[in-house]
Amino acid sequence: MSRWAGWGAGPAGAGASGGPTRAFLALAFAGSLAVAVISLVRRELPAAVIAGLAAIYFALRLFGGLGRGER
Repeated sequence: MSRWAGWGAGPAGAGASGGPTRAFLALAFAGSLAVAVISLVRRELPAAVIAGLAAIYFALRLFGGLGRGER
């Protein structure tokens, strides 16, 4: 049985299969960065900030600064 994934998740819940793949994290990072740049160019500051924060989060996950230590 896999490790416990959290409240109400059960043995097959979120995180039980090891988390997101590097390909998913790279795609999410690139997409968030693109949305941040487009929003900034269009002067939509709140959207740019939120997408920028998402890009930072996914970059940290992708490059090993956040999440499991086995990457």
